Amino acid sequence: MNNPFERISAAFAPEYRVNLSIANLDGSIMLTLSDDAGVVAKRLITQAQRNDPVRLQRVIDSIRLGLAIELGQNPMQVLAALTRDAGHGQRPFMAN
Repeated sequence: MNNPFERISAAFAPEYRVNLSIANLDGSIMLTLSDDAGVVAKRLITQAQRNDPVRLQRVIDSIRLGLAIELGQNPMQVLAALTRDAGHGQRPFMAN
């Protein structure tokens, strides 16, 4: 999947509603994730991050880690899962 917008949506759509909007004229976008209770995360993604697959994956992983910590998951287990799955495309995010 080469389209960064599709990649971002696919990473979070199973658990959250994904909204991507233009944030600045410099090409930055605002990612807003929400569920039935409301907004759970907002993240500004720069054009450089969006256009670099490695940097974009780091942003996705960072958001996943933050969400997992907020949900009370063990951060070391989440990091281990992200590291173990590195290079295998989509990484699962399991909300407990």
